[in-house]
Parts: sequence; C-alpha cells; structure tokens
Amino acid sequence: MDLRKLKTLIDLVAESGIAELEVTEGEGKVRIVKNQQVAAPVSYAPAPAPVVAAPAATPAAAPAAPAATEPVVSGHIVKAPMVGTFYRAPNPSAPPFVEVGASVKEGDSLCIIEAMKLLNEIEADKTGVIKEILVENGEPVEFGQPLFVIA
Repeated sequence: MDLRKLKTLIDLVAESGIAELEVTEGEGKVRIVKNQQVAAPVSYAPAPAPVVAAPAATPAAAPAAPAATEPVVSGHIVKAPMVGTFYRAPNPSAPPFVEVGASVKEGDSLCIIEAMKLLNEIEADKTGVIKEILVENGEPVEFGQPLFVIA
C-alpha cells in the first residue's frame, strides 16, 4: 500500500467517528486504531485523606450498615442467587407471586430477578408462610441480598 493511501486512511479515521479501521490489500494488512484517551478520575488522590482524618466516624458508620441490611425478624431467609432487578410479578399487570402471610411450598415461585435481559424465577427453598418481603418491586438486588423471610 502506498504512502498516500495510508495517509488518506489515517485522516479518515481521525476525522470520523470510527475508532478502528482494518484494511487488507493483497498480502499487506493495515490496522489503524484511534487513540481514545480516558480521563482518570481525580477523586482517587483525596479519598484517603478523609478516611485518615476521621477514624472515629468509620466505626460509628460500620455497625449501622449491617443492621440496616440484615433483617431483625427470625425465620428462613431466601437470598438473591444473582445480581439483577427484583420483580414481584411475572408482568406489570399481573398480581404478585406471593404476599405477606401467603403459604408457600418448596419449589413455589416467589419472584423474578432480571439479569442481562433474562428473567429468572426464584423459587422457595423451604415450605412455610411468607413473613416479610424485604425488597421493593423494581429495585436492584445484589448477590446474597435477603429477599424474603419464610417462617
């Protein structure tokens, strides 16, 4: 490939919205990649200073966080097996799978967790009565997050 063609291709990549161009001509191959600089967050440098300056605030906040995430009720806790979005019903116009006070058997559907555009039904792993629903409809959930309490 001659130098004029190569310069034209470089100019094309630089002026356009494409990030990469690969051209094969006979035995020769040219790959042009636009250098995309990503600005590093500036907040990393100041972050350690507040932690060191306020050591008393960290222990006070630590006990409050576990208390808020862990339910105080007793019973069997059904936890999220994956990260995703929690839905109580199979679709917006349908009634919820379960309500507080409903009896469930092992294998009954409790909710749906949507992960990567896939709807995953979460089933009861114990027979009992739904004592508490710990997540609101449409909220994101984390792996291992408590969802239901079955008594």
